[in-house]
Amino acid sequence: MSNTPVPGANGERYVPYEERTGAASVVFFTRDLSEEGLKKIYDRVSSVLCGKVAVKLHTGEEEGPNFLPRPWVKELLASRLPDATVVETNTYYPGTRYTTAAHRKTLKINGWDFCPVDISDEKGVTALPVKGGKWFEEMHVGKSLPTYDSLLALTHFKGHMVGGFGGSNKNIGIGCADGRIGKKEIHTSADSEKPFDIRQEELMERMTESTKSVVDHFAPHAAFINVMRNMSVSCDCEGKDAEPVVVPDVGILASLDILAVDSACVDMVYSLPENGGEVLKERIESRHGHRQLSYMKELGMGHDRYVLIDIDNGDAEITAAEAVKDIKPVWVPDKYNTFPGKNKLN
Repeated sequence: MSNTPVPGANGERYVPYEERTGAASVVFFTRDLSEEGLKKIYDRVSSVLCGKVAVKLHTGEEEGPNFLPRPWVKELLASRLPDATVVETNTYYPGTRYTTAAHRKTLKINGWDFCPVDISDEKGVTALPVKGGKWFEEMHVGKSLPTYDSLLALTHFKGHMVGGFGGSNKNIGIGCADGRIGKKEIHTSADSEKPFDIRQEELMERMTESTKSVVDHFAPHAAFINVMRNMSVSCDCEGKDAEPVVVPDVGILASLDILAVDSACVDMVYSLPENGGEVLKERIESRHGHRQLSYMKELGMGHDRYVLIDIDNGDAEITAAEAVKDIKPVWVPDKYNTFPGKNKLN
C-alpha cells in the first residue's frame, strides 16, 4: 500500500458495555453445554446457511485436550448439516498440522474422521479482497474456500498466546489464511527473519483484516457460534502443552454478527463472579487483544452492543453479568497472581 500503516492503540483496555455506542445485534445464549445445547443454538442462526456449507472449526494439534467435543460436532452435522464439510488450513509453524500429510494424520488421531475435512490450501491458494483495510488489499486463503456457498464458524472460545483470546475472529482470520502465504502475511514483517515478529495491536489488525476478507466473501451467508468451555489461556494449537483450564465453563453463544458474539464472550469473561475470569482477562490485556474488537468495529464488521437472548428461559433479554452470575470459579487468584501449571500467566 502507498503509505506505511500505523497500528491503533489501547488494545490492552477493556471497554465496559455502558461506554459503547451504536446499534445492537442479537446474540443467543444457552448454558447447555451438550450436543442438544449446540443444536438448539445452531437452529437460531441457521437460516442464512444454504448450498454448500463450510464449517470452520479448530481441529487441534495432536491429542490436544481442549478442542470442541467430537461427539457434539458429529451429532450437529448428522442432524442438521449432513452435506457440510469441515474446512481447515495447514499451519505456519512446524507441528503436527504443518504439512497436509501430517495434518491428515493428526485429524485421524484426534477423531475427525466421521465427516469430510477439506484442508483448503492442500492444492494451493487464492486471494480475497480486503475492503477498507490498511495493512492488506487482499488476503491469501486456501484455494478451495471460495467454492463454498455458506460459512459456519464453529469456534472454541479460549485464550491465545499472542492474540489474547481466540473467538470467531481468530478462528476465521488465522484459520482460513493459508499456511505459507496468508499466515506469513499476518504474523511476519516483510523484511523480518523472525517468523512471528508482529505483536499486539498490529497483529490484531492484520488478523481482523484477514477475517473481513472471508466474512465479506460469504455475506450474508455466514453464522458464528462460540463455545465457552475448557477455556485455557492457551489456544488449541498448543495441544498437549496447553496451560491448565482454570476458567469456569459458561455456555454457548451464537449470532449473525461476528463482533457482537465475540464481544459478548469477552464481556462474560469480565463478568465472572469472584474473579473467575482473572487469568483470561490478564492474557487478553497483556497481548492487547481488545484491539480485535475495536478494529472490527472500525471496519464496520458488526456491533459491539447486543441484545442477549437467554434461550433457556423463554428468550428473556439478559445482560452478560446476569448470564454468568451463578457460575462458581474453579480457581481464585492469590496475591502473587499465579495459578496451577508450569508457567506464570505470561
